[in-house]
Amino acid sequence: MHCAIYKGIKKPGDYLYVEKVDDFSRIPQTLLDMMGELKLVMNLELSPERKLAQTDVNKVMASLTEQGYYLQIPPQIHEINLLEDQRKKLGLEPLPERDKYTDSNSD
Repeated sequence: MHCAIYKGIKKPGDYLYVEKVDDFSRIPQTLLDMMGELKLVMNLELSPERKLAQTDVNKVMASLTEQGYYLQIPPQIHEINLLEDQRKKLGLEPLPERDKYTDSNSD
């Protein structure tokens, strides 16, 4: 299965996998708006045997077939949980609550 991978200028850590180069016909407009201008990162042949660095290839392939796209987001939640655990061990106050819809790059 062929796919094209894009990154957006508004969400540089997110990657959008689509079935065909420059075919965004199955992508929700809200997602396209959220990502901003898309830049092609690479073309890739996917197969069940292929290893991907940040995600499960079978999930990507299933999502491409069912939805026409796959959105890969960085594993920030896991990193925040590790930081919170470390703060507890050191006797520090927990991190302040963050609005999950706030972009961390907006500062």
